[in-house]
Amino acid sequence: MFRIGYRTLKTGIGTAAAISIAQWFHLDNFVSAGILTILCIQNTKKKSVNASWSRFLACVIAMVFSAAFFEFIAYHPAVIGLLLLVFIPITVSLNIKEGIVTSSVIILHVYSAGHVTLGLFENELGIIVIGIGIALLMNLYMPSVDKKMIEYQEKIEANFYKVFCEMINYLKTNDSDWDGREITETEQLLKEAKTIAFKDVENHFLRDENLYYLYFKMREKQFEILQRILPIATNISLTVEQGHRIADFLEELSNHIHPGNTALFYLKKLYDMKVEFEQMELPKTREEFETRAALYQFVQEMEQYLLLKSSFKGIKKEESEANYT
Repeated sequence: MFRIGYRTLKTGIGTAAAISIAQWFHLDNFVSAGILTILCIQNTKKKSVNASWSRFLACVIAMVFSAAFFEFIAYHPAVIGLLLLVFIPITVSLNIKEGIVTSSVIILHVYSAGHVTLGLFENELGIIVIGIGIALLMNLYMPSVDKKMIEYQEKIEANFYKVFCEMINYLKTNDSDWDGREITETEQLLKEAKTIAFKDVENHFLRDENLYYLYFKMREKQFEILQRILPIATNISLTVEQGHRIADFLEELSNHIHPGNTALFYLKKLYDMKVEFEQMELPKTREEFETRAALYQFVQEMEQYLLLKSSFKGIKKEESEANYT
């Protein structure tokens, strides 16, 4: 289905506006203002500002270099090559290499003029300011991604719930026909969610971090733990009392997966359960010993899982309308 994205829409409107304004001011090479607008409209506000600054500075430097090279050497194609040999490394060293393409256009404008004048510089500055200024105005609006991040949060937590249910079932019955689809799906969801949350950070100049980004990072680390403990759970061949107790604990935990922070409550319950296990009779067979050792390792990993959550301050209800916590 044909669809026009917001960035495409802003690029089209901004380019037309930049060219129209430059033409209205009777600037030579006015279409170059549209090129600058196209290049400066980015995915996020911070990227747009950085791109605009790089291009503005590179264009100003290009005007100075053009005047020096063409006026003191010659207006010749070979001089353009020589100028670029010097100019490009300088832009790279100044970390403004994004401006190489646009500044090259300015260099060619000066070359085509055949003579450097104050009017020429005013014309080129006008094109630069209009093109970059319109791009910055267009990028003032960025659509909110809060709803999308909440959707990812809900999908990830629903998959976590499914994984817990499968582990609970196996610990109780030693049987499972689960295809593991949620594992590969969650991995992709976490990757996409972090990308969107990072974009949201880039769209706020006074924000260095995003709660959702930290949340998805925390879930990613928890997911790594789930991937480690799944083989432990599925390799347990003997049903023991400790396994049932852990399954009951996981069942309660799985019903309270949410973006808030209640991990300390479950850490306390896990600690009490560990103390209780230590007071139970020693295993009577080798198979029981191996099963209980695997379950102990399982509990240790779950402790790390909960500690990761306890380090996250949580997302308040007003920040997330999800049912999972």
